[in-house]
Amino acid sequence: MNAPMNRRQFFKICSAGVATSSAVGLGLSPGVAVAEVRAFKLARTTETRGTCPYCSVSCGLIMYSKQDEATKKNKIIHIEGDPDHPVNKGSLCPKGAGVLDMVHSPNRLTHPEIREAGSKEWKKISWDEALNKVARHMKNDRDANFVEKNDKGVPVNRWATTALLVSSTTSNEAGYLLVKAARGMGMVSLDTQARI
Repeated sequence: MNAPMNRRQFFKICSAGVATSSAVGLGLSPGVAVAEVRAFKLARTTETRGTCPYCSVSCGLIMYSKQDEATKKNKIIHIEGDPDHPVNKGSLCPKGAGVLDMVHSPNRLTHPEIREAGSKEWKKISWDEALNKVARHMKNDRDANFVEKNDKGVPVNRWATTALLVSSTTSNEAGYLLVKAARGMGMVSLDTQARI
């Protein structure tokens, strides 16, 4: 049980309440001060809208970037929820609120890497080389495993040894085109990150 409040504690609490309400009444609202600090922090930044990369909800983000004096490259300095976005209306879950940490993580990959068979080291490759390798592996697998007809001679035109996983952060149009392309090649195993 809580101990009863004595007269001195009562007056301290009342004095703090009166002082706080008087300060707010005079225009010294903490909300205004916080807004001014935020505005100062984001002064001279470039605002870019984006989508959170974590799950299928696809919350809207506003990213603020500023030129880094040392590297002369733009660097994201602040990320927050987009209040104009119809999905999240400015709010973010704990993972979404930590997107800035993911962006600046030293472990984040920013380029394709490959580990050749028998090697223990990963090496950087260009995006063109990575896309060409993926396309070559897909073509070789499809040529080796494409099934035109089943055991009864019925045309099935399926390719069951490769699957497609569509990202939940792509637009509806991009997802539609990816599925159409995969189905056109005969893929039967399609899934999306949006199924959480």
